[in-house]
Amino acid sequence: MSWAQVAKRIRVPLGFAFTALFLWLARPTGRSLLWSLALVVPGVWLRAYASGYVRKNAELAVSGPYAYTRNPLYLGSMMIAFGFAAAARSWWVAGLLAGLFAAIYGPVIRGEEEFLRQAFPEFAEYARRVPRLLPRLRIPGPALSGRGPGPLGEDGGGFSASLYRQHREYQALAGALGVYLALLLRMLWVR
Repeated sequence: MSWAQVAKRIRVPLGFAFTALFLWLARPTGRSLLWSLALVVPGVWLRAYASGYVRKNAELAVSGPYAYTRNPLYLGSMMIAFGFAAAARSWWVAGLLAGLFAAIYGPVIRGEEEFLRQAFPEFAEYARRVPRLLPRLRIPGPALSGRGPGPLGEDGGGFSASLYRQHREYQALAGALGVYLALLLRMLWVR
């Protein structure tokens, strides 16, 4: 079994274990919690927005946020995680997060892209035009499928609330609220 396969399997359980360590190391303040919102809120929004465009293993997502980055879900996760690192006020947490993202998500993304290359012949052109993680800032050209890249499109190219619900992306919002509650309790308890 390759590291990419192992990383894909352990990423969620490892995330829960890291959360326990994160809460133990966290020393939040009211100010750090407020500053963290600058990354957490857009990260949760990006994950929600992206989930309404992806039809896993059925078609290549190239519109909406996928017109700017090939991995908006992972980018949103990173924004949330580093927002919480800012809330924790811990360089240990930030350093561990950076290491975990490189060790886990790098191979997972590469493995998923290899699958997409094999499943969708148009992926090579899409990958050439759209960056892997950090979004491009210029307005994208027409999508590969013929739909426009924006949030509105014909033949289902726009955001789908049913896909959002199907992917249960509301759990990211619930999780973020739960972490903020835990950080608030930690802030009160550490005093």
